[in-house]
Amino acid sequence: MSEHLLKITAGAQAFMAKLEMEAAPKTCTAFRSRLPFEDKLIHVRWSGESCWVPLGDFEFGIGFENATSYPAPGEILLYPGGYSETEILFPYGACCFASKMGQLAGNHFLTVVEGNDRLREIGVQTLWEGAQTIRFESA
Repeated sequence: MSEHLLKITAGAQAFMAKLEMEAAPKTCTAFRSRLPFEDKLIHVRWSGESCWVPLGDFEFGIGFENATSYPAPGEILLYPGGYSETEILFPYGACCFASKMGQLAGNHFLTVVEGNDRLREIGVQTLWEGAQTIRFESA
């Protein structure tokens, strides 16, 4: 497989995603250096149809690049911290990235390229059934 592809397993769902190396090289490199990466995926409170991985004060050592507040379904963001805690945003529908501090912008560093038809399924499952394990690993 390509070095720019990651496998994401969220609950019982598997997705393939492409690292956005041209648009967010520092974010991609920092995240890839921490693979495999496993944590809990929970439903967002303020951002709409999305899930997130709260990472507290975890430091990736990066700033903002390729940042957006309005990711499309499957456009995964890494918020490097600052106004709110470090987090990964995993949108499955209409989303405006925000926290209790207000609207945020995160680094779009990963795009789901296989399994997009199941994004809503994992989002709804997380909403109604609670936290799911999520794992990012090289494909």
